[in-house]
Amino acid sequence: MNKQQQRILVVGPAWVGDMVMAQSLFMTLKHQNPNVIVDVLAPAWSLPLLSRMPEVNEAIALPVSHGEFALGKRFRLGRQLRNRGYSQAIVIPRSYKAALVPFFAKIPVRTGYRGEMRYGIINDMRSLDKDVLTQTVQRQVALGLSESAEQPPAIPFPKLDVDENNQKRLLDELALNLEKQIIGMMPGAEYGPAKQWPVSSFQELAGNLVTDGYQVWVFGSEKERAIGEQIGQAGKGVSNLCGKTQLVDVIDLIALCDSVVSNDSGLMHVACATDRRVIAIYGSSSPSYTPPLTKNAEVIYRYLECSPCFKRVCPLGHTNCLTGIDSDILLAAIKDAG
Repeated sequence: MNKQQQRILVVGPAWVGDMVMAQSLFMTLKHQNPNVIVDVLAPAWSLPLLSRMPEVNEAIALPVSHGEFALGKRFRLGRQLRNRGYSQAIVIPRSYKAALVPFFAKIPVRTGYRGEMRYGIINDMRSLDKDVLTQTVQRQVALGLSESAEQPPAIPFPKLDVDENNQKRLLDELALNLEKQIIGMMPGAEYGPAKQWPVSSFQELAGNLVTDGYQVWVFGSEKERAIGEQIGQAGKGVSNLCGKTQLVDVIDLIALCDSVVSNDSGLMHVACATDRRVIAIYGSSSPSYTPPLTKNAEVIYRYLECSPCFKRVCPLGHTNCLTGIDSDILLAAIKDAG
């Protein structure tokens, strides 16, 4: 198959933030060959997100739950994909099971990093030098380049499409308005509490913002509804949208915000990909590993001796990396942004 007819299947990651960062890989593939067809095999929840990435031709749902091996389902899907004419598969996850569908689909070149004894299943095996590829997004993009390419690679920033018609619908249905400057808040972090700035600090910041004439929109899933309610006690100018929107709705609403304040989370990466001003709070994770992929961001990070630990829960029991961040620092960052 010549370059003009190239079709690639990418096996995508399982987390929101990682999937947003994967757009940098899709953009790199299209930059190398504008005629390449990029399909993405991914968890069903991510298909609406992938629909906002113009580089993706088709998003294919992986019919298994998180962590499920499901050999039969993977075999059947692989067999269904055999007639698609893929010349290459790029497998982002490093697990054995993630590489099975491309193997069963008989895709001739199956690219991925060494991991979980995938020899033969992955036949374009790459070594991962973590000292060179220090960021998650660099590791993803490098898989789309030749092994001899200069490392670390240049990273194009993700950019999600925004649906203006959906924005108008949401403003009406959720009784939202654009009369005051909007500060978005993303207080959740699926990974765990060691990545979450205290809810009381978000609430204090929201109260100060409302007093100073801003309005606050709180974003999150149903799991964060109670957190959003607590932040909403800061004043009438706070709208708790947690659990009231789908992921693509959050994309469109964040795009209306003037600035957003977020933990290091999937929604932080979504905000970056809508080109909003992002104030990103890091605790147990590191801005060197998963930085905001935008030029319009300010990182709040304490650089303590015990961080980053990359733990879900603080192993020392105090979470000083987050509790030591005063809300006034965030308020000043918002006001400095104008």
